[in-house]
Amino acid sequence: MKRVRISPLVAAFLASAAVFAGVLAWLLADRATGRGDALKTAGLAGGAVAALYGLWLNDRRRRVEEDRHDLERSRISDERFAKSVELLGHDADQVRVGAIHALGGVARTRPETYTQTVLDVLCAYLRRPFQHPELEEVDDPAAAERELQARRTAQRVIRSLLPDAGSDGPAYSLDLSGASLDRFSLSGKEVGLLGAQRTTIVNGASFTDTSFSGSVFFTGASVRGPVEFVRTRFGSGTGFRDFTVHDAVTFSEVTFALPPDFSQARFPAGTELP
Repeated sequence: MKRVRISPLVAAFLASAAVFAGVLAWLLADRATGRGDALKTAGLAGGAVAALYGLWLNDRRRRVEEDRHDLERSRISDERFAKSVELLGHDADQVRVGAIHALGGVARTRPETYTQTVLDVLCAYLRRPFQHPELEEVDDPAAAERELQARRTAQRVIRSLLPDAGSDGPAYSLDLSGASLDRFSLSGKEVGLLGAQRTTIVNGASFTDTSFSGSVFFTGASVRGPVEFVRTRFGSGTGFRDFTVHDAVTFSEVTFALPPDFSQARFPAGTELP
């Protein structure tokens, strides 16, 4: 037997009519209530049902519009993300810089969906092979300098997406193993896991007031320029095995949740380890 479906509008009309009739019959049964007052009160009761339906309908339309807006915003963000990733490989450095900033914008627009993904993409960009002009002779110094500026931009965007240390924000992970970095800083930021195995850093690095909640690996990494671990907090295992610092390195007020591994690490003479 086929069921007949009643539209919400018809159901609201019937409910309003039923309330009107019921209230009217109840009031007319009371001889103390005049016919006019009974009709007026029943009309108000029936009208209240209709008004409630109108409120429900408006709320439903609002939620539908919000859902449609969210879907459209998600679609636009997805397209921006895909296009920006594609432009990271562009030959023109200004296009690459624009793509890096666009990725940062996508992450800020939809942080719960894209922040970790954008950080992964930017870390992958920094892991691309790069001849640093201060470490080796390059065929095209001007092109190498432009790429260096793009990489510095990627590092700044990465830092801007990380929550401040001590905040309630999520702890994002960074995989910079094998990356080539320049003037690298995570100062004052909250980081989950940091993978920096075989990473090369030029012109120094700063981890002042940085809080790591996950494991940190500097295994086989090399830094030229001063390195600062000041009030740095390591919340899990830390590996400095075969870590080489060519210039001054400072360990001051550093806290370790577990004993760090400094085996085969090479620091300048006079360096005081924690």
